[in-house]
Amino acid sequence: MDYRLDPDLQAFVDRVAAFYPPDTLALPIGDNRRIYDGMCDALRQPHPEGVSRTDRLAEDSGRRVDVREYRADAEHRSDRPVILYFHGGGFILGGLESHDDICAEFCARTGLSVVSVDYRLAPEHLHPAPFEDALCAFRWAGRHFDAPLLVVGESAGGNIAACLCHAMRDAAHRTVGQLLIYPAMSVPWIGESHKRHARAPLLSHDEVKAYDALRSGGVAPYDDPRFSPFASGDFRGLPPTVVFTAEYDPLASEGAAYCEAIGVAGGTAVLEPGEALPHGYLRARGHSARASRSFDRIVSQMARLAIGPVFSSAD
Repeated sequence: MDYRLDPDLQAFVDRVAAFYPPDTLALPIGDNRRIYDGMCDALRQPHPEGVSRTDRLAEDSGRRVDVREYRADAEHRSDRPVILYFHGGGFILGGLESHDDICAEFCARTGLSVVSVDYRLAPEHLHPAPFEDALCAFRWAGRHFDAPLLVVGESAGGNIAACLCHAMRDAAHRTVGQLLIYPAMSVPWIGESHKRHARAPLLSHDEVKAYDALRSGGVAPYDDPRFSPFASGDFRGLPPTVVFTAEYDPLASEGAAYCEAIGVAGGTAVLEPGEALPHGYLRARGHSARASRSFDRIVSQMARLAIGPVFSSAD
């Protein structure tokens, strides 16, 4: 397929692609991580003024997870929700440093405190390790801040965020919403976008399936609700949801189907389609006008979820 990206987006895609040799996934995991971290460093945006960072250890029921807390104020305001953030990276890449500038900007632009979760990665730590770390971080953040949580995830982190919200929908601690950015929902079916955009820039269908196999150590357990938020088939009682998709992304159908399932179950879900955008466009926000506008919309929806109502993409 001929992808007609804006010139600035095409330049971004070309710059990212230049970091990756052919068959990158066949390389040792350490090489993959060095390539990814180098790309993240090269595209890192300046740290916004007035945002502090503190590395902490989240602890719950004997489990410990490294997290990084971002604050725009010296003290967290207990009347405001906290963003609990799960980074992307195919369940094998990324961490606190790779998404540091993104989290800092979310904090600066919403005024909300952000907790970025350094969940364990495959293949050293197989499913359900990331989900277990998400539960630990959720429970710790609820106690630490004594504030409602806004659960946010990007790509692989979108999967973790959604699975967490399904598991914690009846929890005593309140979740004001979930916001998912081009989420990888790990579904057994092949959606239209997987067919149409199987070889899309920056993420292919084959890579999506390879990540599912890597995180599970072989056969993906698509019937496990800790692995896929579609597994339980029950979409009732979920918090207000906003899903941002990218048009040129094999995952787009999964995000749209998730919104539809929540709506059918009587919940509130808004789909924000990213026209002519590729997977991973958060990193393009400083390089592309189109990506920057979508980032603005993400920040706007975070702020709106934090105070209650969810607005459609037409508002």
